[in-house]
Amino acid sequence: MRGNAINYAESRRISKSTFDQWTRRMLPQTGDLLFAREAPVGPIVRIPETGNVAPGQRTMLLRPDPALVNTHFLYYLLTSPLQQERLLGMATGSTVAHLNVADVRAFQLPLLPSVDEQRAIAEVLGALDDKIAANTKLVQVADDLGASLTRNALDPFESIALSTIADIVMGSSPLGTSFNEVGEGTVFYQGVRDFGFRFPSNRVWTTAAVRLARSGDTLLSVRAPVGRVNLATEETCIGRGVASVRSSSGRPFTLFHILKDSHEAWAPFEAEGTVFGSINKGQLASLRVPRLKPEHEDQLEAMLAPMEGAIASALGENTNLAATRDALLPQLISGKLRVKDSEKVLEVAGV
Repeated sequence: MRGNAINYAESRRISKSTFDQWTRRMLPQTGDLLFAREAPVGPIVRIPETGNVAPGQRTMLLRPDPALVNTHFLYYLLTSPLQQERLLGMATGSTVAHLNVADVRAFQLPLLPSVDEQRAIAEVLGALDDKIAANTKLVQVADDLGASLTRNALDPFESIALSTIADIVMGSSPLGTSFNEVGEGTVFYQGVRDFGFRFPSNRVWTTAAVRLARSGDTLLSVRAPVGRVNLATEETCIGRGVASVRSSSGRPFTLFHILKDSHEAWAPFEAEGTVFGSINKGQLASLRVPRLKPEHEDQLEAMLAPMEGAIASALGENTNLAATRDALLPQLISGKLRVKDSEKVLEVAGV
Protein backbone atom coordinates (compact mmCIF):
# COMPACT_ATOMS: atom_id res chain seq x y z
CA MET A 1 0.00 0.00 0.00
CA ARG A 2 1.24 3.49 -0.85
CA GLY A 3 -0.93 6.32 0.34
CA ASN A 4 -4.47 5.25 -0.51
CA ALA A 5 -3.59 2.95 -3.41
CA ILE A 6 -2.16 -0.52 -3.88
CA ASN A 7 1.41 -0.41 -5.13
CA TYR A 8 1.30 -3.41 -7.44
CA ALA A 9 4.79 -2.78 -8.84
CA GLU A 10 6.48 -3.39 -5.48
CA SER A 11 4.11 -6.03 -4.13
CA ARG A 12 5.35 -9.52 -3.41
CA ARG A 13 3.74 -12.49 -5.13
CA ILE A 14 2.63 -15.90 -3.88
CA SER A 15 1.02 -18.78 -5.72
CA LYS A 16 -2.63 -19.68 -5.23
CA SER A 17 -1.60 -23.07 -3.84
CA THR A 18 0.63 -21.41 -1.22
CA PHE A 19 -2.16 -19.07 -0.25
CA ASP A 20 -4.61 -21.98 0.13
CA GLN A 21 -2.09 -24.01 2.15
CA TRP A 22 -0.87 -21.41 4.62
CA THR A 23 -3.76 -19.01 5.13
CA ARG A 24 -7.41 -19.15 5.96
CA ARG A 25 -8.10 -15.63 4.81
CA MET A 26 -10.73 -15.04 2.17
CA LEU A 27 -9.59 -13.52 -1.09
CA PRO A 28 -10.66 -9.89 -1.45
CA GLN A 29 -13.54 -9.05 -3.76
CA THR A 30 -14.07 -5.92 -5.78
CA GLY A 31 -15.14 -3.16 -3.39
CA ASP A 32 -13.59 -4.69 -0.27
CA LEU A 33 -11.42 -2.43 1.86
CA LEU A 34 -7.84 -3.35 2.78
CA PHE A 35 -6.84 -1.75 6.07
CA ALA A 36 -3.26 -1.34 7.35
CA ARG A 37 -3.23 -2.23 11.04
CA GLU A 38 0.53 -2.05 11.63
CA ALA A 39 3.45 0.15 10.59
CA PRO A 40 1.82 2.46 9.66
CA VAL A 41 -1.66 2.25 11.15
CA GLY A 42 -4.58 3.66 9.20
CA PRO A 43 -4.07 3.64 5.40
CA ILE A 44 -7.03 2.11 3.59
CA VAL A 45 -7.44 1.12 -0.05
CA ARG A 46 -10.37 -0.12 -2.10
CA ILE A 47 -9.82 -3.37 -3.99
CA PRO A 48 -10.34 -2.54 -7.67
CA GLU A 49 -10.00 -6.10 -9.01
CA THR A 50 -11.11 -9.56 -7.93
CA GLY A 51 -8.90 -12.40 -6.78
CA ASN A 52 -5.44 -10.89 -7.18
CA VAL A 53 -4.67 -9.60 -3.68
CA ALA A 54 -3.71 -11.71 -0.67
CA PRO A 55 -3.79 -9.69 2.59
CA GLY A 56 -0.64 -9.99 4.71
CA GLN A 57 -0.34 -10.09 8.48
CA ARG A 58 -0.07 -6.30 8.73
CA THR A 59 -3.36 -5.76 6.93
CA MET A 60 -7.00 -6.47 7.60
CA LEU A 61 -9.82 -7.06 5.14
CA LEU A 62 -13.07 -5.13 5.69
CA ARG A 63 -16.22 -6.28 3.91
CA PRO A 64 -19.28 -4.33 5.05
CA ASP A 65 -22.82 -5.67 4.91
CA PRO A 66 -24.21 -4.05 1.74
CA ALA A 67 -27.66 -3.88 3.29
CA LEU A 68 -26.32 -1.57 6.00
CA VAL A 69 -23.20 0.17 4.67
CA ASN A 70 -22.11 1.32 1.23
CA THR A 71 -18.47 0.30 0.80
CA HIS A 72 -17.45 3.54 -0.96
CA PHE A 73 -19.05 5.58 1.79
CA LEU A 74 -17.24 3.52 4.44
CA TYR A 75 -13.96 4.16 2.63
CA TYR A 76 -14.46 7.92 2.80
CA LEU A 77 -15.60 7.74 6.39
CA LEU A 78 -12.59 5.74 7.60
CA THR A 79 -10.07 7.82 5.62
CA SER A 80 -11.44 11.12 6.96
CA PRO A 81 -9.06 13.01 9.29
CA LEU A 82 -11.34 12.58 12.33
CA GLN A 83 -11.71 8.80 12.00
CA GLN A 84 -8.02 8.36 11.16
CA GLU A 85 -7.15 10.24 14.35
CA ARG A 86 -9.48 7.96 16.32
CA LEU A 87 -7.93 4.83 14.80
CA LEU A 88 -4.41 6.03 15.58
CA GLY A 89 -5.51 6.76 19.13
CA MET A 90 -6.49 3.11 19.55
CA ALA A 91 -3.08 1.81 18.43
CA THR A 92 -0.84 0.09 20.98
CA GLY A 93 2.80 -0.98 21.09
CA SER A 94 5.90 0.81 22.35
CA THR A 95 8.09 -0.08 19.34
CA VAL A 96 5.68 -0.72 16.47
CA ALA A 97 2.19 0.76 16.68
CA HIS A 98 -0.54 -1.71 15.76
CA LEU A 99 -4.25 -2.36 16.06
CA ASN A 100 -5.75 -5.62 17.26
CA VAL A 101 -8.59 -7.26 15.33
CA ALA A 102 -10.83 -7.00 18.39
CA ASP A 103 -10.19 -3.24 18.62
CA VAL A 104 -11.17 -2.70 14.99
CA ARG A 105 -14.30 -4.80 15.39
CA ALA A 106 -15.28 -2.70 18.40
CA PHE A 107 -14.59 0.59 16.61
CA GLN A 108 -17.66 2.81 17.00
CA LEU A 109 -18.94 4.47 13.84
CA PRO A 110 -21.10 7.60 13.95
CA LEU A 111 -24.83 7.24 13.31
CA LEU A 112 -25.05 6.55 9.58
CA PRO A 113 -27.65 7.78 7.09
CA SER A 114 -29.57 5.33 4.91
CA VAL A 115 -27.67 3.22 2.38
CA ASP A 116 -29.15 5.27 -0.48
CA GLU A 117 -27.96 8.48 1.20
CA GLN A 118 -24.55 6.92 1.81
CA ARG A 119 -24.30 6.06 -1.88
CA ALA A 120 -25.20 9.62 -2.89
CA ILE A 121 -22.63 11.07 -0.48
CA ALA A 122 -19.96 8.73 -1.85
CA GLU A 123 -20.75 9.89 -5.39
CA VAL A 124 -20.27 13.53 -4.39
CA LEU A 125 -16.95 12.82 -2.71
CA GLY A 126 -15.95 10.55 -5.59
CA ALA A 127 -16.39 13.43 -8.03
CA LEU A 128 -13.82 15.40 -6.04
CA ASP A 129 -11.48 12.42 -5.99
CA ASP A 130 -11.85 11.98 -9.76
CA LYS A 131 -10.72 15.58 -10.25
CA ILE A 132 -7.80 14.98 -7.88
CA ALA A 133 -6.85 11.87 -9.86
CA ALA A 134 -6.96 13.80 -13.15
CA ASN A 135 -4.73 16.51 -11.69
CA THR A 136 -2.34 13.90 -10.31
CA LYS A 137 -2.02 12.31 -13.75
CA LEU A 138 -1.32 15.73 -15.28
CA VAL A 139 1.38 16.33 -12.66
CA GLN A 140 3.02 12.99 -13.38
CA VAL A 141 2.99 13.56 -17.14
CA ALA A 142 4.50 17.04 -16.75
CA ASP A 143 7.14 15.71 -14.35
CA ASP A 144 8.10 12.88 -16.71
CA LEU A 145 8.30 15.31 -19.63
CA GLY A 146 10.50 17.67 -17.62
CA ALA A 147 12.82 14.81 -16.71
CA SER A 148 13.02 13.71 -20.35
CA LEU A 149 13.79 17.23 -21.58
CA THR A 150 16.50 17.57 -18.92
CA ARG A 151 18.16 14.28 -19.87
CA ASN A 152 18.19 15.28 -23.53
CA ALA A 153 19.78 18.64 -22.68
CA LEU A 154 22.65 17.14 -20.67
CA ASP A 155 26.07 16.29 -22.06
CA PRO A 156 26.60 12.56 -21.35
CA PHE A 157 30.38 12.95 -21.46
CA GLU A 158 31.01 16.00 -19.28
CA SER A 159 30.32 16.82 -15.65
CA ILE A 160 30.98 19.80 -13.41
CA ALA A 161 31.18 20.43 -9.67
CA LEU A 162 27.85 21.48 -8.16
CA SER A 163 29.50 24.57 -6.63
CA THR A 164 30.16 25.98 -10.11
CA ILE A 165 26.45 26.29 -10.88
CA ALA A 166 24.89 26.71 -7.43
CA ASP A 167 25.25 28.41 -4.06
CA ILE A 168 24.89 26.03 -1.13
CA VAL A 169 23.54 26.80 2.34
CA MET A 170 23.68 23.99 4.90
CA GLY A 171 20.88 23.93 7.46
CA SER A 172 21.29 24.63 11.18
CA SER A 173 18.53 23.90 13.68
CA PRO A 174 17.20 26.67 15.96
CA LEU A 175 16.54 26.18 19.66
CA GLY A 176 13.72 23.74 20.28
CA THR A 177 11.98 26.26 22.51
CA SER A 178 11.37 28.46 19.45
CA PHE A 179 9.22 25.87 17.67
CA ASN A 180 5.45 26.14 17.34
CA GLU A 181 2.64 24.71 15.23
CA VAL A 182 0.46 27.82 15.06
CA GLY A 183 2.24 29.62 12.23
CA GLU A 184 4.28 32.05 14.29
CA GLY A 185 7.60 33.06 12.71
CA THR A 186 9.26 31.24 9.80
CA VAL A 187 8.25 27.81 8.55
CA PHE A 188 10.89 25.22 9.51
CA TYR A 189 11.99 21.98 7.83
CA GLN A 190 14.35 19.59 9.60
CA GLY A 191 14.37 16.84 6.97
CA VAL A 192 12.24 14.92 4.50
CA ARG A 193 9.36 14.29 6.89
CA ASP A 194 7.41 17.19 5.42
CA PHE A 195 8.58 16.75 1.79
CA GLY A 196 5.87 16.18 -0.79
CA PHE A 197 5.87 15.31 -4.48
CA ARG A 198 7.22 18.76 -5.33
CA PHE A 199 6.72 21.08 -2.35
CA PRO A 200 6.96 20.56 1.42
CA SER A 201 3.95 21.01 3.68
CA ASN A 202 3.99 23.46 6.56
CA ARG A 203 3.84 21.80 9.97
CA VAL A 204 6.37 23.53 12.27
CA TRP A 205 7.45 27.18 12.55
CA THR A 206 10.29 28.86 14.46
CA THR A 207 10.66 32.33 15.93
CA ALA A 208 14.48 32.05 15.93
CA ALA A 209 15.41 31.17 12.34
CA VAL A 210 19.12 30.51 11.73
CA ARG A 211 19.73 29.40 8.13
CA LEU A 212 17.28 30.39 5.41
CA ALA A 213 16.29 29.15 1.98
CA ARG A 214 14.59 31.46 -0.50
CA SER A 215 11.51 30.81 -2.59
CA GLY A 216 12.58 28.80 -5.65
CA ASP A 217 15.61 27.20 -3.99
CA THR A 218 15.98 23.45 -4.18
CA LEU A 219 15.64 21.90 -0.72
CA LEU A 220 17.98 18.91 -0.59
CA SER A 221 18.00 16.18 2.04
CA VAL A 222 21.56 15.78 3.34
CA ARG A 223 20.77 13.01 5.82
CA ALA A 224 19.24 9.65 5.07
CA PRO A 225 17.68 9.47 2.63
CA VAL A 226 20.38 11.62 0.97
CA GLY A 227 19.39 13.33 -2.27
CA ARG A 228 15.63 13.76 -2.01
CA VAL A 229 14.56 17.18 -3.26
CA ASN A 230 11.66 19.62 -3.01
CA LEU A 231 11.20 23.22 -4.12
CA ALA A 232 10.87 26.00 -1.54
CA THR A 233 7.73 28.10 -2.06
CA GLU A 234 8.61 30.81 0.48
CA GLU A 235 11.44 31.95 2.72
CA THR A 236 12.11 28.90 4.86
CA CYS A 237 14.25 28.01 7.87
CA ILE A 238 16.23 24.81 7.22
CA GLY A 239 17.52 22.42 9.86
CA ARG A 240 20.54 20.13 9.92
CA GLY A 241 18.91 17.55 7.66
CA VAL A 242 18.38 19.97 4.77
CA ALA A 243 20.53 22.11 2.49
CA SER A 244 19.40 24.95 0.24
CA VAL A 245 20.84 24.74 -3.28
CA ARG A 246 20.34 27.95 -5.26
CA SER A 247 21.06 28.36 -8.96
CA SER A 248 23.81 30.93 -9.46
CA SER A 249 22.68 31.54 -13.06
CA GLY A 250 18.97 32.16 -12.45
CA ARG A 251 17.85 28.72 -13.66
CA PRO A 252 16.12 27.22 -10.61
CA PHE A 253 14.04 24.60 -12.43
CA THR A 254 17.00 23.35 -14.45
CA LEU A 255 19.00 22.91 -11.26
CA PHE A 256 16.08 21.18 -9.54
CA HIS A 257 15.68 18.62 -12.33
CA ILE A 258 19.40 17.95 -12.54
CA LEU A 259 19.53 17.19 -8.82
CA LYS A 260 16.26 15.24 -8.84
CA ASP A 261 17.49 12.85 -11.51
CA SER A 262 21.09 12.46 -10.27
CA HIS A 263 20.32 9.17 -8.51
CA GLU A 264 23.77 7.67 -8.96
CA ALA A 265 25.45 10.73 -7.44
CA TRP A 266 23.73 10.18 -4.09
CA ALA A 267 24.30 6.43 -3.75
CA PRO A 268 27.81 6.62 -2.20
CA PHE A 269 26.61 8.92 0.58
CA GLU A 270 23.88 6.56 1.72
CA ALA A 271 26.71 4.40 3.08
CA GLU A 272 28.47 7.29 4.87
CA GLY A 273 28.47 7.34 8.67
CA THR A 274 28.06 4.51 11.13
CA VAL A 275 24.26 4.47 11.17
CA PHE A 276 22.68 6.89 8.72
CA GLY A 277 23.79 8.16 5.33
CA SER A 278 24.85 11.80 5.12
CA ILE A 279 26.68 14.34 2.98
CA ASN A 280 28.57 17.43 4.23
CA LYS A 281 29.05 20.80 2.56
CA GLY A 282 32.48 19.99 1.13
CA GLN A 283 31.21 16.79 -0.42
CA LEU A 284 28.11 18.53 -1.75
CA ALA A 285 30.12 21.39 -3.26
CA SER A 286 32.43 18.99 -5.08
CA LEU A 287 29.64 16.66 -6.20
CA ARG A 288 29.89 16.03 -9.92
CA VAL A 289 26.68 16.65 -11.86
CA PRO A 290 26.08 16.50 -15.62
CA ARG A 291 26.87 19.61 -17.62
CA LEU A 292 24.22 21.18 -19.85
CA LYS A 293 24.95 21.34 -23.54
CA PRO A 294 25.67 25.05 -24.28
CA GLU A 295 22.84 25.37 -26.76
CA HIS A 296 20.31 24.19 -24.14
CA GLU A 297 21.34 26.39 -21.20
CA ASP A 298 18.59 29.00 -21.60
CA GLN A 299 16.27 26.89 -23.74
CA LEU A 300 15.72 24.21 -21.09
CA GLU A 301 14.73 26.68 -18.34
CA ALA A 302 12.26 28.33 -20.72
CA MET A 303 10.59 24.95 -21.35
CA LEU A 304 10.62 23.80 -17.73
CA ALA A 305 9.14 26.99 -16.24
CA PRO A 306 5.58 26.62 -17.66
CA MET A 307 5.59 22.89 -16.82
CA GLU A 308 6.50 23.62 -13.22
CA GLY A 309 3.82 26.30 -13.15
CA ALA A 310 1.25 23.73 -14.28
CA ILE A 311 2.48 21.26 -11.64
CA ALA A 312 2.22 23.90 -8.90
CA SER A 313 -1.28 24.87 -10.02
CA ALA A 314 -2.52 21.26 -10.13
CA LEU A 315 -1.03 20.37 -6.75
CA GLY A 316 -2.48 23.52 -5.20
CA GLU A 317 -5.90 22.67 -6.60
CA ASN A 318 -5.60 19.14 -5.23
CA THR A 319 -4.93 20.52 -1.77
CA ASN A 320 -8.08 22.63 -1.97
CA LEU A 321 -10.15 19.75 -3.38
CA ALA A 322 -9.01 17.40 -0.61
CA ALA A 323 -9.85 20.03 2.02
CA THR A 324 -13.30 20.49 0.45
CA ARG A 325 -13.88 16.72 0.44
CA ASP A 326 -12.86 16.34 4.09
CA ALA A 327 -15.04 19.30 5.12
CA LEU A 328 -18.10 18.03 3.25
CA LEU A 329 -18.19 14.54 4.79
CA PRO A 330 -19.16 15.44 8.38
CA GLN A 331 -21.70 17.98 7.15
CA LEU A 332 -23.33 15.45 4.83
CA ILE A 333 -23.40 12.73 7.49
CA SER A 334 -24.95 15.03 10.09
CA GLY A 335 -27.54 16.37 7.66
CA LYS A 336 -26.32 19.95 8.02
CA LEU A 337 -25.73 19.90 4.28
CA ARG A 338 -27.92 18.01 1.83
CA VAL A 339 -26.42 16.13 -1.10
CA LYS A 340 -28.36 18.31 -3.53
CA ASP A 341 -26.93 21.45 -1.94
CA SER A 342 -23.39 20.04 -2.12
CA GLU A 343 -23.59 20.16 -5.90
CA LYS A 344 -23.15 23.94 -5.64
CA VAL A 345 -19.91 23.31 -3.72
CA LEU A 346 -18.71 21.07 -6.56
CA GLU A 347 -19.47 23.79 -9.10
CA VAL A 348 -17.43 26.32 -7.13
CA ALA A 349 -14.59 23.77 -6.93
CA GLY A 350 -14.70 23.37 -10.71
CA VAL A 351 -15.82 19.72 -10.59
